[in-house]
Amino acid sequence: MYECRSLKRFLSLLLLDAVVFSICAMFFFAGRNFFSSSADSGIFLPVIMYHSVYGDTPEEYIVTPEQFENDLLWLAENGYTSVTAQQLTDYVNNIGNLPEKPVMITLDDGCYNNLSEVLPILEKYDMNAIVSVVGQYTDVTAVNDPHIPAYSYLTWEDIEKLTDSGHVEIGNHTYNMHSFRGERQGCAKNQNESESTYMELLNNDLSRLQNEIHQHTGKLPIVFAYPFGFRSPEAMPLIRELGFTITLTCTEKPNYITHDPDCLYGLNRYNRSGLYSTGEYMQLIMNNS
Repeated sequence: MYECRSLKRFLSLLLLDAVVFSICAMFFFAGRNFFSSSADSGIFLPVIMYHSVYGDTPEEYIVTPEQFENDLLWLAENGYTSVTAQQLTDYVNNIGNLPEKPVMITLDDGCYNNLSEVLPILEKYDMNAIVSVVGQYTDVTAVNDPHIPAYSYLTWEDIEKLTDSGHVEIGNHTYNMHSFRGERQGCAKNQNESESTYMELLNNDLSRLQNEIHQHTGKLPIVFAYPFGFRSPEAMPLIRELGFTITLTCTEKPNYITHDPDCLYGLNRYNRSGLYSTGEYMQLIMNNS
């Protein structure tokens, strides 16, 4: 037996179905866009910047070996895996993968304690780090006053030991532009300096250290750390030409790694001040993701 329904009721039901369908479609596409945007934003990469690691009195740019070990222990217990510069370079070029929770450990200036204090702890936790050295510190300062954890710098023999360990990559921190007390700020271009003069100076400086590192270790650095974070856009073509695939700044912001190689130029880093406990510091950098 057939039941008769009015045209008006039929059209009302049809309109209701259309509204429900529209709402469902809106949520479907919004959800798809949300998850797509989350994936496209990249992998969160915290980059920690250490300097000197020694003693038992922490300062702004000094952490104790105990603090350094506590940091690595925290990272390990919270599922973070240290990544190398080569791993990052491979990933952005669609070669290989990154761990679920990567972290990059960096140390600037090339302090001798990066060998005497840091390397044994890296080996203990099976982690990797990038040590960016200043050429003149190695060629002159380290030779004249070597192997004092409190203030000495790495000699070439020390640097070879670090690279041979398999836990350390060496980065370029300029040969002799690690200063801001004169007219120049780090390796940035002076205001009244011609671009050609600046490029020649920078090329001579960076190339000299690249050649010396290659001569002593057999490896050519792919990481360049800007002294004090000072940088100039004019330098980028040269930096690429010299084979650097990663540059490190001193800007304290999170990083998100994609498959675009350009995302590795200008990686942000959080200075590891010794004035924070491990818990305080890790909360600071991880909560900014």
